[in-house]
Amino acid sequence: MKKHTKAKINEIKSNELNPRWIKDSKFEKLVKSINEFPEMLELRPIVVDENMTILGGNMRYKACVEAGLKEIPIIIANKLSETQKKEFIIKDNIGFGEWDWDILSNEWNVDELNNWSLDVPKWEDVSFNTEIEDTGEYDYPEDKIIQSHVKMVQLFLNTETEPNFRKWEEHLRNILGTDNLTDTIYKSIEKLYNETQD
Repeated sequence: MKKHTKAKINEIKSNELNPRWIKDSKFEKLVKSINEFPEMLELRPIVVDENMTILGGNMRYKACVEAGLKEIPIIIANKLSETQKKEFIIKDNIGFGEWDWDILSNEWNVDELNNWSLDVPKWEDVSFNTEIEDTGEYDYPEDKIIQSHVKMVQLFLNTETEPNFRKWEEHLRNILGTDNLTDTIYKSIEKLYNETQD
């Protein structure tokens, strides 16, 4: 059904019916990513049919051309019906998951995430004086049709305050039965507020 191999880039045909594309700035990031981490292509090859027409990875293929690669890893899916090919093209381009922004903002390096082309919320105003910034409604990537009422805040901790914050947060998680930073902060504030209202 499928065969892993390598092919000369000029043997592969771009799929003109591919319904997905990326904007110039993101395309440039994709080219940069391929130049900096070409091993990723081995782990995630371009998928083509028996005619060498791309079913999955159209934008990666175009970025490989732009990057000047002569040969790229491919998977040949040679026993799909025309209907299955169309289904694959759509399903390969659907993002089923959601990002856990709490984990990303607290456990990952934001600069690295940006360099890896993840659309991390931008903190435009750095002149505020409060500890928590309310940035308003998150601006989701344009290729997702999502209506959200999620608001994001940013905490600023230094090397002295972060260890205490982590210790307190872990302690409060155990008390409150929460499993992420957002719920822990929310429930802690809610509990303190309710106690001060009595």
